[in-house]
Amino acid sequence: QVQLVESGGGLVQAGRSLRLSCAASGRTFSSYSMAWFRQAPGKERNFIAGITRSGGTTYAEFMKDRFTISRDNTKNTADLQINSLKSEDTAVYYCAAALTIRPGIKRNDYPYWGQGTQVTVSS
Repeated sequence: QVQLVESGGGLVQAGRSLRLSCAASGRTFSSYSMAWFRQAPGKERNFIAGITRSGGTTYAEFMKDRFTISRDNTKNTADLQINSLKSEDTAVYYCAAALTIRPGIKRNDYPYWGQGTQVTVSS
C-alpha cells in the first residue's frame, strides 16, 4: 500500500503560479502510476494529469497548456505545477496512485488517494 499527502495549496491571486506536491510513503513508490485530480464545489472529481512509473505523461484535453506533472522517484514525490491561475481553478486538488503501467483517467482507476489540498484563486 501507499499513503499520500498533498501540500502546497492556499489562497493565490489570479495570474500567479502554484506548485502542489504529493509525498508518498513506502518503498515502492516507483511502482505506481500517479495522477492529479481536482474537485470544485458541487462538481465531480476530474482528471488533470497522470504520469507513468518512468515519467511519461498524459493530460486532460484542456489542461496541457498550464499544468505540468512531474515525479521524483528518489524523493517519493509527484508534483503539479499550475501556471497562470484562473478563478475557475479553485478546487480541492487530489493526488492518486495505482499499481498500473499507464495512468488511467477515471477516478475508479485509482485505489489510493490523498486527503486533498485546497487551492483558492482570487481575482
